[in-house]
This record gives sequence, structure tokens and C-alpha cells, in this order.
Amino acid sequence: MSSISIPPPQCLKKRLVVPHRHMFGPGPSNVPPRILEAGAKPVIGHMHPETFEIMSDIKSGIQYMFQTQNRTTLAVSGTGHTAMECAIFNTVEPGESVLVAVNGIWGERAFDMAERIGAKVNTIVAPPGSYVTNAEIERALSEHRPVLFFLTHGESSTGVLHPLDGIGELCHKYNCLFLVDSVASIGGAPLYMDQQGIDILYTGSQKVLNAPPGTAPISFSERACQKVFSRTTKPVSFFLDLSWLANYWGCDDKPARIYHHTGPVTAFYSLRESLAVLADEGLEKSWERHQKVAEYFHAGLESMGLKLFVKEKRARLPTVTTIIAPHGYDWKEITAYIMKTHNLEISGGLGSSVGLVLRVGLMGCNSSKANADMVLAALRDALKHCHRSKV
Repeated sequence: MSSISIPPPQCLKKRLVVPHRHMFGPGPSNVPPRILEAGAKPVIGHMHPETFEIMSDIKSGIQYMFQTQNRTTLAVSGTGHTAMECAIFNTVEPGESVLVAVNGIWGERAFDMAERIGAKVNTIVAPPGSYVTNAEIERALSEHRPVLFFLTHGESSTGVLHPLDGIGELCHKYNCLFLVDSVASIGGAPLYMDQQGIDILYTGSQKVLNAPPGTAPISFSERACQKVFSRTTKPVSFFLDLSWLANYWGCDDKPARIYHHTGPVTAFYSLRESLAVLADEGLEKSWERHQKVAEYFHAGLESMGLKLFVKEKRARLPTVTTIIAPHGYDWKEITAYIMKTHNLEISGGLGSSVGLVLRVGLMGCNSSKANADMVLAALRDALKHCHRSKV
């Protein structure tokens, strides 16, 4: 046996140092002390009864946040992309038709995922900053007869809050499941899973919930479960197979839970506490606070002469604001200046909105008028000191 040839890395001999930063981009958002402290509690086994009790608390919190009575409600071990794949991989079989509303990057991602597993994918496309109408949706449902329709409620790449009313009814009229991405909207804008006929709903832990990234709440209606559990082929992913996940989370009728994967127990602590914080405030108060802060922030931007990317007021996402990139400025210089000078993160566009917008996220504990004022001051300073082209 030869001796070790790779020495211990010098970088690991230094203590870990992480700066404190104002996380006012589209996510992740700042994690408050209560949730940070929860994540630092002792590790216990992922199959211990105490962990199952925490998971039960999480299920109840998700049911409240989603406003659903769905039994099959859980948190996937992973980010929002994991939940998106969980939803698509479990409900769609090769050769089946899928319809995707595309008005930003998340519709594009859903298209990619469905196409990868052999689905026949069609789209309804709306320009960035707008949304598709119910009439357009019904025409596409009638034409393509999909088994699944995907829509993003809060499109964080463009700042659009998509209307949901009536879409669930249309989907069910055409025997189609309704899948909604609420990663950027849940807790910050009204959403009622059961009342609005949503069959699969998912979100992430790192935005309004203010937990670290790494867990993704998801819920399946009985209609969705009937489709999932009557498949003729296995889902392409073992890790995301709902039959295994439902058992691990105690959502089935089996008397015992079977080992599937090692759940991220400390992430479960943080998620549980973040749901408790939301429950303490109350959904309606959280929705109202995010809306009031967004309106206050929008008025401040317009008073500076900046323009909002989403023209229709009711279609503006309260959690993530998109600002038309100021003419003559390099958006990268603006975001870099604000980070360096104010220790504050905002970002540019994503996907089709790259180069068009600046994005500011005020989510969860970050959604306050004081933080809105902080961002406005940073933007004023940046516009004063960053280079402006005369062209």
C-alpha cells in the first residue's frame, strides 16, 4: 500500500467565516435567529419517533400554508427544483401530453423536465411581464388534452403574480391535473389549494419561509394520487418516487415506515420552525404585510423615476419586484456597487429577463418598510455613483 500523496488542504486549516449580508435578492432570504437556532439543535436519527413527530408538525404546517386537507402532504429533501421534478416525474408517463404555461424561466424548466422523461410537451407562451388568460388556457387544454398543466404562481424571473381563479375548474373539465409552482409566492400572496382546485402544489424553504435552502414542501390531491398510484411504469427517479416518500412521511396506510433515504433532520428542524413562525403571524396578516410593503416600495421606486417591469398592478408579485434596468447604466455595475458599498444583495434578470430588469426580493422577515427604505437608499446611491452612458 502506497503512502498518502494528497496532503491536507491548507484552506481547511482556517476557521469557517461567513459574512452577514442583507439578502434582498430573489432568494434565498435572511434566516432569523429563531430558525437558525432550530437548525443547530442536536442531530437525531431520521427514523426516530421524535423525528417522525417533527415531520408530522411539518405536514400540519404545510397543510395550513397551502390551505389544503390533502393527506399526501410532505417536504421533499432538496430545493424547489426537486419538488418540481417530484411532481412531474410521478404524474407523467412517457408519451403522455403535458401543457406548460411559459412566462418566465420556471415554465421553461418544467418544459425541459417533462420532455426529458418522454412526454409530449406543448406550451402557452406569454411575453415576460405578462401572463396567460383563462381563455388561452382552455383553448390549449381542448386542443392538446394534456394529463398535466403546469403554471407558475409567482414568476420570480419576471415579477409576475399569475391569477389562479377558474384554472383548476378548467383543468378538471378536460380531465387534466393542475400543477402550480408557488416557490416565490407562498406566504406572501393569497393562495388556496383546495378552493382553487390545485392538484399538486409545491414551494421552497428559502424565500418567504426564511429557512435555509434544502427542503421543498409539496402536496398531492386525491385526484393526483389516483393518477400517480395507477401508473403502468415506475417513476424515473427512485429518490422522488411518491410511493416511497408517502410512506416515509406517514401519508399511506402501511403500519410501519420503511427506510427510503436519510432525511436531512436538521433541515427539518428549520422548516418546522419556519412554519411555526408563519402560523404565529397568520397567513392573512403575512399576505397583507407583503402587499403593503410591496406597494410602499413600488411608490418609492416610481418617485425616483424608476419604472416597474410589470405594468398591471394586480399582476405584480408582492415578494419579488422587477425594476426596468435604468437606461444608460450597466446593471452588473449597479448590483456590484450595492453589494460592495451597502453589503446588500439585489440581482439582475434571469432567463428571458436578463439585461432587462433588476430584481429585489423582500420576503418573510425581510418584508418591512425599513428594509424597503434601505434598498431605495442603496439604489439612489448607486445611480449617483455608477457610470452612466450618454448614448
